[in-house]
Amino acid sequence: MKSYKGRGIVLHTLKYGDSSMVVFLLTDVGGRRSYMVQGVRSTRGRGSKLALFQPMFALEFEGLESPHRQMDRFREVRSGIVLRTLPFDVRKSTVALFMAEVLYRLVKESEPNEGLFEFVWSCVSALDAMEEGVANFHLWFLARLSRFLGFFPGNDYHDGDWFDIREGLYTKTPARSVLMMREENARTLHHLMGCDVDRLGDIALNRTRRVDFLNAMLDYYGYHLDAISAVQSVRILQEVF
Repeated sequence: MKSYKGRGIVLHTLKYGDSSMVVFLLTDVGGRRSYMVQGVRSTRGRGSKLALFQPMFALEFEGLESPHRQMDRFREVRSGIVLRTLPFDVRKSTVALFMAEVLYRLVKESEPNEGLFEFVWSCVSALDAMEEGVANFHLWFLARLSRFLGFFPGNDYHDGDWFDIREGLYTKTPARSVLMMREENARTLHHLMGCDVDRLGDIALNRTRRVDFLNAMLDYYGYHLDAISAVQSVRILQEVF
C-alpha cells in the first residue's frame, strides 16, 4: 500500500462495527477524504485515539492508500494543533460543530484546494486562541467561506446598500421579486468580509441581530448550495448565541 503524509481537519465520523469508525477529513493532499480507523473504540491499545477525532480537530498523519480504491487508512495520526480552549469551552465547541457540519455538507471535491484548506486550518487556530468575539465567529466564517465556494460579493459596498442574493451584488434598489438582504444585514456582511479575525469583538451585534444575520446567510448559501438545508447544528448554535 502506498503511503503519504498530510494534514487534515475532522469533519464527521460514523461508527463502524463495535470498535471501528469512518472518519471524514478535509485534507491538504486530496480535498475531502474518508478513512477507516480500526480499534478506535477499544478499551485497550489504541482506544485513546478516539479523542483525536472531534469536530474541527486538526491532525497530522501518514495515510495508506488502498489499491482497490476503498477507504484509506492511517499508519500514524497525531494532533496537528495543540488546542488549549476549544475542547473545553462550550461556545467554541458549538461553533466548531457547526463549522465541521457546514464543510461536511458543502465540500465534496476529492481534489486539493490549498486556499480552502489553509483558510480552514487557520480558523481552528484562531478560534482556539480568541478571547473576544467568539459569538461572531460562525458569522465571520460563513462570510469568508463564501469566497472559496465561488459566490462571494462581487462589487463594492456603499452605505445604505441592500444585497442581491441571486446576483451576489450590493445594490441601492432592492428588487421585490428576488431574495435580498436588507440594509442592516448587507452592512454586517460587508463588515465581516473585511474584518480581521482578531477584531471580531469590535462588531457589536445583539442576539436578535446575530440570529437574523445568520438566517440571511443561510438564505444566501441556500440559493447557491442546496445542501446547507441539511445542516442540523444551526438550532444548537442559535440556542447558545
